[in-house]
Amino acid sequence: MPPRIALGRRLSHCDSVTTLGVRPNFDDYSDEEQELIRRASTIYYPSSFYAELFDALGKKTFPSYHTYKIAQDKIKQTALFQIARIPHPRTRVFFGKRQKKRILDFFTLPLVAKVARGSSLGKGVFLIRTPDDLACYCLDHSPAYIQEYLPIDRDIRIVVIGAKARHAYWRMAPQGEFRTNVARGGTIDLSPVPREAISLAERTARVLRLDDVGLDLCEHNGQFLILEANMNYGREGFKHSGIDYGKMMEQLIHDGQI
Repeated sequence: MPPRIALGRRLSHCDSVTTLGVRPNFDDYSDEEQELIRRASTIYYPSSFYAELFDALGKKTFPSYHTYKIAQDKIKQTALFQIARIPHPRTRVFFGKRQKKRILDFFTLPLVAKVARGSSLGKGVFLIRTPDDLACYCLDHSPAYIQEYLPIDRDIRIVVIGAKARHAYWRMAPQGEFRTNVARGGTIDLSPVPREAISLAERTARVLRLDDVGLDLCEHNGQFLILEANMNYGREGFKHSGIDYGKMMEQLIHDGQI
């Protein structure tokens, strides 16, 4: 049986998986460790660097290389949502000073501005209320990733692992805060999530080939919208529901689902 090897620490509590760590040079791994990596049929949590290299060699990784490429890049996400006709808030990217000057030709205040790449846990998300707010954001961020503001006080987090939604819950924004992230003070509500929202999350993950992703959705004017996809999703929702994330992942690996 091929060894079960992970590089990143996400599965470090899984007894059936050997976690080696992510090392900057491949020859930092011992000869034995290098051979384990070569023999493994799947490399778990390889990091974006090694995921690209393993993909070039045709070696399977989990998460997929597509997940690494997309889930930390909101610009690519938005373009893919638009191409695939996945419902998404009206969003536009503005490059350079000339384009940024035209933001208010496309959007009205208030609006939401985000860091385009790499942010998670509610960091890098700004509610822009005034022209001065917008000028400050544009000064510090390039490109400008601008999204219409939706007056909501809750959203839905759906975690898709493999091909299925493994957990879904509501996130409630704290008083005076527009972000619902638990890391920003949001609270978890385990009221049932509509099947329509879960189906949209699973379809989005399937179409975009994302196999380990936290998808954020909201309901606006009677329609569910995908807000964004995040690889570095928190596990507070699993804990809140009494789900042992490590045991769940170990079972999915054992069953060949990931």
